[in-house]
Amino acid sequence: MTSPLQPILGSSCARATSAAEMRYRINRPIAGRRGVRVIALDGGARAIIERVSSQPWGCARFLSVAEPRRNAGEQGWVSLLDTDGAVSSLADELADADVVVMVATTGGDAAAASIIGAASTVRAIMTAGVVVGEGAAASQTVAVLRPLARVLVVSGHEEDVSDLLSALRV
Repeated sequence: MTSPLQPILGSSCARATSAAEMRYRINRPIAGRRGVRVIALDGGARAIIERVSSQPWGCARFLSVAEPRRNAGEQGWVSLLDTDGAVSSLADELADADVVVMVATTGGDAAAASIIGAASTVRAIMTAGVVVGEGAAASQTVAVLRPLARVLVVSGHEEDVSDLLSALRV
């Protein structure tokens, strides 16, 4: 025998916002992230992050893989370019990062993604991935990023990169 469903009434919501319940609320703003690194894994993703980087972001640095990697074991090192063209190393960028967001289209650099994912895991940095694309080509990129990203968004719309960054409180 099941009990009848009780509707959620407006009074339930009113009770949750009463003075007695307000004492359990956090009265200070939730802190944002300290260091977010948004890394494009291919040319299409580079174009996306250049557009996204023009929006006001608090602590995000937008980077792209400087050169395609042929072998994930190649020194375990990835050079990165920021949106101004300055070169930096992955190790330097991860030193004060707390989130790494890898962005790829259908041509993502699998070897660089492996190195970035492994380096982030060793440092206990949260990883996320955004694959912008559709069809079989996108599924290959998803297969590469799936084991490397704790959060993976697969979309046909580049606006989802901005939405993910907003959700991460960047």
